[in-house]
Amino acid sequence: MAEKKTRAAARKIKDKWKAKGWYNLLAPEMFNRQLLGETIADEPSKLVGRVTEVTVQDLTGDFSKMHIKLSFRVNQIQGQDALTQFVGHDMTSDYIRRLTRRKRTRTDLAIDVVTKDNWHVRVKPLAITDRRIQSSKQRAIRAIMGNTIRAIAAKQTISEFVKGIISGDLAKAIAVACKPIQPISRVEVRKSEVSLMGEAPSPAEVAPETATVTASVASAEAAPAEPEVAPEPAPEVAPEEPAPEELKPEDLESL
Repeated sequence: MAEKKTRAAARKIKDKWKAKGWYNLLAPEMFNRQLLGETIADEPSKLVGRVTEVTVQDLTGDFSKMHIKLSFRVNQIQGQDALTQFVGHDMTSDYIRRLTRRKRTRTDLAIDVVTKDNWHVRVKPLAITDRRIQSSKQRAIRAIMGNTIRAIAAKQTISEFVKGIISGDLAKAIAVACKPIQPISRVEVRKSEVSLMGEAPSPAEVAPETATVTASVASAEAAPAEPEVAPEPAPEVAPEEPAPEELKPEDLESL
């Protein structure tokens, strides 16, 4: 009897792998929807939230960027395609260790910035000087790095900002800005993390000053126009009488 029950239970067990399907992981628009890889799941809803990592070399074929890792999170399913969003990047630990040398100073910073399209990103750059420097210069370099990254992020979209990080344009701008304080031998943006995706602001998030100005303008446009009042005529001024003429000596003698 026990053997019959075991055989019956074995027949009821289903192979879970047969119920699963493969889905294509696609990069976001900033990377031209390139194929990142494949993942398996029995239900499409279970894919949402999964995070995958790829190197820049895998996307572009550039061997010099093999130390940069990009992270993407699945946010939408369309048929057999799993669409992703950029959530951050990181550099390999061995590459960061090779940058540090003796008799040099490494200055790290973590700063939160907001891009032009309202993406909130935490950026972690590092700067390595050509010699040892004092802590006062380190503080000045941190302030310059923070101001430079904040200003650049405010003028760029998330796509332009990420491409600047990968290409090294952001690091070059930081090095040029810090040069008056101390020549920088190397600048790298070692890590970034997206804390909030960009979305269009709702009416409730409009600043109170903007709402007040908008309301005042709308009320002024809706108010009826006041009737025009004719200007009062200016009072008439009587003409001045001519001054009496002076008498000459001849006229006095005749009198």
